[in-house]
Amino acid sequence: MFKLIDVFWAYILIAILILMGRLIRQRLWILRSLYIPSSVVAGILALLLGSGAFGAVVKAVNPESPLVKGIFPETVQAVWAQSPSIFINVVFATIFLGLYVPGWREFWRKASPQVAFGQTIAWGQYVVGLLLAITVLTPVFGLPPIAACLIEVAFEGGHGTAAGMAPTFTELGFAAGADLSLALATVGLVSGVVAGTFLIHWGRRTERIQVNREPSPDLEIQDSHLPEEHPSITIARENLFRELLIDPLSLNFGFVGLAIAFGWLILEALRWIESVTWGRGGLLLMAYVPLFPIALIGGIIVQYILIRTKRTYLISRPLMERIGGLALDITIITALATISLSVLGDNFAPFVVLSVAGIAWNVCAFVFLAPRLLPFYWFERGIGDMGQSMGVTSTGLLLLRMVDPDNRSSAFESFAYKQLLFEPIVGGGLFTAAAPPLIVKFGSIPILLLTSFILIFWLVFGFYNYKQLRKHNLPGKV
Repeated sequence: MFKLIDVFWAYILIAILILMGRLIRQRLWILRSLYIPSSVVAGILALLLGSGAFGAVVKAVNPESPLVKGIFPETVQAVWAQSPSIFINVVFATIFLGLYVPGWREFWRKASPQVAFGQTIAWGQYVVGLLLAITVLTPVFGLPPIAACLIEVAFEGGHGTAAGMAPTFTELGFAAGADLSLALATVGLVSGVVAGTFLIHWGRRTERIQVNREPSPDLEIQDSHLPEEHPSITIARENLFRELLIDPLSLNFGFVGLAIAFGWLILEALRWIESVTWGRGGLLLMAYVPLFPIALIGGIIVQYILIRTKRTYLISRPLMERIGGLALDITIITALATISLSVLGDNFAPFVVLSVAGIAWNVCAFVFLAPRLLPFYWFERGIGDMGQSMGVTSTGLLLLRMVDPDNRSSAFESFAYKQLLFEPIVGGGLFTAAAPPLIVKFGSIPILLLTSFILIFWLVFGFYNYKQLRKHNLPGKV
């Protein structure tokens, strides 16, 4: 158990680790060239200074040393261990708060090819993972069938989703899944940047990139590539902030709390419905679904209410991004800091198999499917989805800016709009949360058939949609 003062010092140490991670990143060229976030560096630093690395070395030298648990107190490590599954709710609640919602025609024209390609990659990760689980992971390495979910959770979901799914893996008897998914997310993040950079050079050399502009040297990862809001909303927000007696950040955090509360109510309602219906027969799914994908739906509900009541000026999208960014940094650092290196070592061979298979599927999907699913500027628009499917959204945006820094292909808008039909389902959405209990309940073969059917559906739709857009020459520009 820990006290409130332990929580206080745990996050003070997180703040210091962020500064140290930033300093190390700026000093090491390799980290800057790979665009590794400071939070990842800080998390790995905390892991190395903990009981699994530094503590193990000290224990081998002097088992009686007070540093056998690492340099961090056990109470601090206890706080960190519980933090990822808490802060990931804040991350997902902020995803759609304050976003511009386009008209349906504009939305569909721009987003439909991206949705088809993004969904294809995501469901393909399940198919690849399930095939591996049936043929290799379970019979050869003895991992449970839900190991099939690790590629999608780690690659498509990233560190935040991997951390948020940890309680689900533990409850289903696969505690090692939490550590493996976090390690896989790190592999995906690094390989996404490396593979993306290599593919961009290949695209320029072979003239597959239609927008041929070099990015500015001060390239930064940003998530705000959406159409500018109406000036009246900006003026209303400025007037509101002048009249407020609380900090604007506090006001925006209040809407985050409201979104999470809505998500909690929805989740509890679904669990109640399950308990009085299909749950009586032993089919329990919602009991294993964490809060964070439902918090995302809560955010959509709050945003929709504000749009309908013409109160969108109450939310500042840049402040929402800062709130979500801070929560994500804390999630990543604390999740990485509490990885069990012994578990990773015990499962190193399946970890390598999953890493290679995940990278191979994503790269092949981009090279062979993107030109056939994205009718215009396929390279510019596809590279963002590939980056997102191997790391995080910021990785996708980074690669987008590397190929099209001035957004002449309208890829940024298409990428952003796609999230409305993507995030609620996969990459940390409802199916991401439901997949492990579904596999446990029904087995690998039925879920393989289900995911294969959905993959085929998105491929067929994507090919058809490609022909329609090319036929009507709708490049998706406003």
